[in-house]
Formats: sequence, C-alpha cells, structure tokens
Amino acid sequence: MSSAAATDKNFAPEEKKVIFASSLGTVFEWYDFYLYATLAPFFAALFFPRGNDTAALLSAFATYAAGFLVRPFGALVFGRIGDLVGRKYTFLVTIVVMGGSTFAVGLLPTYATIGWGAPVLLVLLRLLQGLALGGEYGGAATYVAEHAPHGKRGYDTAWIQTTATLGFFMSLAVIALARVNMEPKEFADWGWRIPFLVSLVLLLFSVYIRLKLNESPVFQKMKAEGKGSKSPLTDSFLKYPNNKFVLLALLGATAGQGVVWYTGQFYALFFLTITLKVDYLTAYTLIGISLLLGTPFFVVFGALSDKIGRLKIILAGCAIAALTYFPLFGALTHYVNPALEKYSATTPIQVAATDCNFHMFIGPWSKFTDCDRAKDFLTKQGLSFKSVPAQPDAALVTKIGTVEIKGWDDKAFAEALKTTGYPGPANKDAINFPMTLLILFIMLIYVTMVYGPIAAYLVELFPTRIRYTSMSLPYHIGNGWFGGMLPLLATAMVAASGDIYYGLWYPIIVAVMTLVIGTLFLKETKDRDIQTHDH
Repeated sequence: MSSAAATDKNFAPEEKKVIFASSLGTVFEWYDFYLYATLAPFFAALFFPRGNDTAALLSAFATYAAGFLVRPFGALVFGRIGDLVGRKYTFLVTIVVMGGSTFAVGLLPTYATIGWGAPVLLVLLRLLQGLALGGEYGGAATYVAEHAPHGKRGYDTAWIQTTATLGFFMSLAVIALARVNMEPKEFADWGWRIPFLVSLVLLLFSVYIRLKLNESPVFQKMKAEGKGSKSPLTDSFLKYPNNKFVLLALLGATAGQGVVWYTGQFYALFFLTITLKVDYLTAYTLIGISLLLGTPFFVVFGALSDKIGRLKIILAGCAIAALTYFPLFGALTHYVNPALEKYSATTPIQVAATDCNFHMFIGPWSKFTDCDRAKDFLTKQGLSFKSVPAQPDAALVTKIGTVEIKGWDDKAFAEALKTTGYPGPANKDAINFPMTLLILFIMLIYVTMVYGPIAAYLVELFPTRIRYTSMSLPYHIGNGWFGGMLPLLATAMVAASGDIYYGLWYPIIVAVMTLVIGTLFLKETKDRDIQTHDH
C-alpha cells in the first residue's frame, strides 16, 4: 500500500482537525459563490429590465463575473493581512464577509420594486463575495500545507481542492430540493431566495469550528524568529525573482487550470441546459453524478503528485483537454439531443445582415439591433448558423431551411422553426445516459488533474513570509479572470460566430498557452522544504 493510501491511519489528530475545519469552511464559501452562478438565469428576469433574453442573461453573467474579477483584489488585501497577522484570523474574517453577503442576496428587493438600485445592490454584494473568496482559498491552502508533513503536502492540500466541487454540488442539491418542492412560478418569484437564506446556518457552524483552530506552526516559528515580511505586497510583486514566479505561476499553471476547471463543470452545465435544451433537473442530476464520481480523483492526483511531481500532472491535464474538447462537446450533442443534431445537419440556417454587434458586458448603454436579436434567438435554440453578406434591399434576411424571413419578428422565427421540424427541448427518453455521464466524467477527470495538485504547487513555489500573498494573486487571476470569464466570453463568442461550439476556442487557446509556458519556464517543486523561510 502506498504511503498516500495509508495516510488516513497516519494523520496526526491536529492534522485531521486542520484539514476538516479548513475544508468545511471552504466548502461553504464555494457553496455561497456558486449559488449565484447556478441561479443566474432567474436573476436575469428579476434584477434586470426585460427585453432581450440573452441581454438579461449576459447581464446576470456580468454580475457573476464581477465576483470573479474582484477576487485578485481580495487576494491582495487578505493575502497581505494573512502574511502580517496570521493565517487563522484572516480566514475567519473572509468567511464572515462571504456568509453575510450571501445571506443578504436572499433579502434583496427586485428591479420591479426599486429599479436600477436592484442590480447595483446585487453587484455590490457580489463584489464583497469575490473579495472574501479572494482571501479564503489562499489562506486555507497555505494553512493546510504548513501543517502537512513533508512528502504528504499534495495529498493533504488535495482535500481543500475537493471543496470547490463539493460546494458546487451542495448548491445544486439545495436548489434542486427547493425547485422540486415548489411550483416553477413560485420558485422564480421568491423560492430562489431560500438557498441564500439557508447559508446563514452554514456560516454559524463554520465560524464555530474555525474559532477552535491554532495558528500554523510554520507561521508561528517564522514570527518567533522575527523573519516575517514587513511589506508582503512589495516583496511579492516588486522584487525579483519572486515577481517573475508570480507571473509564471499565472501563465504557466493557473490560467490553464482555471479554464479547464470551468469548462468541465460550469460550461458543461450551461451547454446542457441552454444549448442542448435539457430540463434543469436532468442536467443537475447528470452534472451532480459526474461530480460525485469525479471528486475522489482530486485526492488521487494530489497523492500522485507527491510521488511523480505536480507540474507534469497539471500540464498533462491542459494538453489532453485542449486536444479533446471539440470531439467531447460534439459527442455530448449526439448523445443528449440527437433530434437537434439531426435538425441542424439537415436544415441550414443563414443570417444576412448589417449592423451586428459583439455583446459581452450588458448595461443601460447596450443597443440591440435586429441582427443581434435574430442571432440571439437562434443561439438560444442551440442552433448554429452562417453569417453571410447583407442583401442590398434589407438590413436583415434570415433563411431557416427553405423559409425566408425579412426583418426581425420573433413570431415569424418561431413559426419558421415549427415549419422546418425543429425538435424543441431535449427528449429525456432519447438521452443516452451512460454515454453522457462518461463524457462528463472524462471532463471532470481533466478538472481533477489540473486542480488536485495546484494548491501544493503554489504553496511550494513561494517563501513562507510572503506565501499567502504571492500564491493567492496568480491563483485568483487564473481562476477568477481566465476561468470565471469563460461562460460570459464563450456565450458572446457563440452568438457572434453562429457556431454553438465556437466558445470552446477560448479554453483551448488558454490551456495551450499554459502548456507551452509551464513546460518551458517552470520547475517541479514537490521536494522543496517549506519549513525553511526562503528558497
């Protein structure tokens, strides 16, 4: 039996407590964070003005992205406090901020009640969530790694890596529970608030457990010897060679890890529900089962990284993902909604138009043309289309099979789809469940390859006195910016290009960049002794 497999028996009581308390709090933070992402389609209707469906959805995703964009600033603020004051107190503060802002989302008035004040308040709470998460993860990973014995850091920190997936799973479970027991209209009106309000109970439990923890021994020793950093931000980002490693950690490790992570979990969910028209309960169940099957592999790859190294597992995950995303998503369409696949193959669609725009961040300033509305409508139906030059006599002419429509008229579009035999929502009986689960599981294995070893890798890359600050920034830019922008950017790319798979180019290009930079410029870290204050 390998030492990693036997570790459960070898956990010191303190080590067990540290892993449990850190992981539990982090699970709840991710639960809070992902509630928003999963419920974004409901927010679209309640917190933004009505009009264009994709515009409202993109607005909700933009608010969702705001939480990601601010994460690196949370990493700077809380990373600095963590390196100056200590790991334990910092992630007590982050959990209170996160839990409080999540609970408050459940109490928010809607657009119908207070107008533009509703999305403004929603964005503010989302920013607070992002700041808190920016401080949480680095603290938990650093704290666990600094308690872990040499040779077991990959295994111990891999438990922290399961927390994001478990939090996502928990959010899906609580939402599904609420939706099953309520009428759809009831849930859309007020039932979506329940999962947010429930988070208060989780918050109190997490704070209680974290209060019982001691400060990390590595940090205490460094403090006792007076070797701490007086200015962690300057030492991390303005002094060579540490600033070089921060940049390399971002481009050669966490950016690719971030996009693979979000493609395998979030983009897969949105692709099932929005593009392939699978009903929410079936989609949640499929993703939920794949998460349950895949989650143990975070620990498997974390333990494996103690043996063979972290970097090669992370880069291998990026490489395989980049090579296989197109065939995997194509196979998803084939096994999930064969009727849609057949319709798309036999019914060519063309959009001849002028005045088409690329919409990513939507707000009061956004103007939607007829072309934008037509493309939005087709994308929403999970249909690919070809953009062709505009006809001289009309601003917009759409051809669906043999039916030609001039200008924008949603009823005419819906009628044309009906006439040409568009199948509509996915037929549950036609879904090939074993193959669909296999595809989702494969994508989740990529997630566990890139994410399982990353915490240990980042902790080992930086010295103790600036570790919290230095590792948090590349982690949250990679995951928050490169990864978190994925649903927003991919949705906009699909609508602009007319190809339902076009959004995949984004994660593929980022994963390849990480593979190249990581291979050329980064070195393995598994044998470093992090008990020393510098390396």
